[in-house]
Amino acid sequence: MTNAEQNGRPRVGVAILIWREGRLLLVCRRGAHGAGTWATPGGHLEYGEDPAECARRETREEVGLEIGEVTFRAVTNDLFEAEGRHYITLWMTARTGAGEPMIAAEDEVGEWGWFDLEHLPQPLFLPLHNLLSGNTLSGEGGLP
Repeated sequence: MTNAEQNGRPRVGVAILIWREGRLLLVCRRGAHGAGTWATPGGHLEYGEDPAECARRETREEVGLEIGEVTFRAVTNDLFEAEGRHYITLWMTARTGAGEPMIAAEDEVGEWGWFDLEHLPQPLFLPLHNLLSGNTLSGEGGLP
C-alpha cells in the first residue's frame, strides 16, 4: 500500500487521448492495477510536473511516440473500491504524426491498437469507462 493510500488521499493520474485518422490509441494494461483492461497511455503525475509534460513522458515511456500539442479535456474521479485506490485522472488530448506505436514498457503494456469509437475493445480501464460514460468532474467529458 502506498503512502497516498495509507493516508486516504487520492493520487493524480494523467491519461492521454491520442488520435490518428479518427481512431484512438489504446493499450492493454499489464502488471499494474487494471491489468488486462484497455486504456489510453498514461500514468502518475510526478511532483512538480506539468500535466501536459506528464502526458508526453508517459506516451514516450509506454508506446515510444512523440506527441505534439497537448490540451486539457476533462477530469474523472476514479474509485477502485476492490483495490482500495482512489485517483483523480486528468484527461489530455493530442494528435500524433508519423510512426507507429511500439511496446516500450513491457512491464506496463501487453499490446496496443488504434480503435474506432464504435468498436472499442473490452474490458475498459475504469477511468476510461468513466470518461466515456460522461462521469466527469469538469471539462468536455466524453469523446468527440
